[in-house]
Order: sequence, then structure tokens, then C-alpha cells
Amino acid sequence: MLQILRSPRPSISSKLLRTALLLAAATTALHAQNKLTLDTTRSEVHFTLTDTLHVVHGTFHIQQGDIAFDPATGKASGSIVVDALSGQSGNSMRDHRMTNDELKAPDFKTITFAPTRFTGTFNATGDSTVTVHGTFTLLGTPHEIDVPMQMQVNGDQLHAIGTFAVPYIQWGLKDPSTFMIKVNKEVQIDLSLMGTLRR
Repeated sequence: MLQILRSPRPSISSKLLRTALLLAAATTALHAQNKLTLDTTRSEVHFTLTDTLHVVHGTFHIQQGDIAFDPATGKASGSIVVDALSGQSGNSMRDHRMTNDELKAPDFKTITFAPTRFTGTFNATGDSTVTVHGTFTLLGTPHEIDVPMQMQVNGDQLHAIGTFAVPYIQWGLKDPSTFMIKVNKEVQIDLSLMGTLRR
């Protein structure tokens, strides 16, 4: 009598192993980090400070920026580093006073923002609205802040804009007000960040 050869059935242990591997792969894909490297030639930090007579606009240069974030968990890491000596507002005397006397840039050469998490939904393409929480370090002292941001992803390019206020006097900077001119105690910071996204 002919015997029909059959392939051996997979054991329960091999099925479990296969299932575990598939779950691990799915979990890895779900929690894969996105990495953003800023283009410092296209990214900008703008500031606006008002007083009783003027509205002062200026910029700072971003030295480098590398951010990693997980869209599934909202966790983030990395930093954006700004050159404290690079502040420019169109008035050399004012800029020298700002960077040397108020920001103490010879001693504290950088201003940094280190994100730790974000809330909101990050979309792999198109527009997203999120709030980024992190540590803003000024004069060597860390401060926790939240930055609402609008993001747009086109291919591997990401553009993010955000605005937040810095209570600079409360955070240890010198009050530039005089008897005649009173300066606002908060400076508005506007971010425009451009970079390459790796998934």
C-alpha cells in the first residue's frame, strides 16, 4: 500500500515563535523614531521686543539642530542650539549691549532648546498641529516651556513654525528699561525650522 508523504505540521512552539516575531516587527514599526536634521541655512529664530517708543525685530543664528521623536508615544529628544553672540537687530550698539551685557554671551555662548515630548497627532504627510514640551536653557539655567507648532511634511522635508514668549527679566536677564523708555518684560520668539526627515 502506498503511503502518502505529508509535510510535518508546524509545532506549537514554532507557531508561537513566528507570532512573537511578527508582533515584535509590528511593534518596532509602530514605535519607529523619526529623526529631523535642521538645515541651519534655512532655519530662523526671530525675536520681537516692544517698548514705549519702538518695536525691535531681530534674529539669531541656529548653529545646529537634531531632533528624534516617536509619533506613537510622543517622546522626543535632541536639541536645537542657537549662537548667543549672533543676535542682530539692525543697531550695532544695541546688539552689542544685548549679546554681551544682557545675554552674557562671552560666558554663555549658546541658548538651547531640548524637546522631551509632544502632544497632538503628527501626520506622516501634509499638515500637523502639535505642542512641543521641553527645556529652554538661558544663561545656563533650564526652564520648562511648551511651544505650539504647525508642521508640514512634503516628502522628506519638514517645515515647522512656532511662537512662544520668554519672560527674560524673570529668568535672570537685565531689564533694559530707562527712566524715559519702558521695555516689555517678555520677548516674543518666532521659530521657522526647515530640515530633512528620516524615518
